[in-house]
Amino acid sequence: MESATNLRERRRQESAERLIELAREWTARDGFTGYTVEELCEAAGVSRRTFFNYFASKEDAVLGILAPHGDDELTQTFLDGGSPAGDSISDTLVDDFVALHLARWEIVAPSASDVRAMKAAIEREPRLHTRVFEMIQANEQRDIALIEQRERMDAGDLRASTLVHIVGAFSRAAAQEYFADHGDAPPSIEHFSRIFARRIAAARDLLN
Repeated sequence: MESATNLRERRRQESAERLIELAREWTARDGFTGYTVEELCEAAGVSRRTFFNYFASKEDAVLGILAPHGDDELTQTFLDGGSPAGDSISDTLVDDFVALHLARWEIVAPSASDVRAMKAAIEREPRLHTRVFEMIQANEQRDIALIEQRERMDAGDLRASTLVHIVGAFSRAAAQEYFADHGDAPPSIEHFSRIFARRIAAARDLLN
């Protein structure tokens, strides 16, 4: 039987997905001013309080940016992989950071139709571009700080930001290839991981 915790998490995910779907559809059709959060909640069958437990704003609902939830275990696993002595970078840093990135991607697991719906909403509301850039920058700064903490680096250590930027660039390139190759089939973390792994291997080959 499904545990109470797993049931709550599944219901939370289903409610969030419904809100995201409606927010993208309505924004693409009517723009932000064409509907209210209350109307969105009524259509999705959730309360206004529940909406703001999931999303910080209507813009975040359209972009699928959930409030922090469920990432603590992944983060702690990454932090635990650092060198105990802290006098050198751990041998598994790159592999562990890639694993963290892929685990996060698996939680989101967007489909091609998800991406199309989000693009349609962004085309209707160009100001969403600004929020996308803000999200990318915030995520990068979060991960840079995470690497610095794990490896006991000084703030601003160029190695931390370099790793984050490389993995981010590879992720965007892999996503483009994934959606071009995968079409409308259900999201597959295995397929995405293989594409990503090929790019990491090519980079290592070049650098070596």
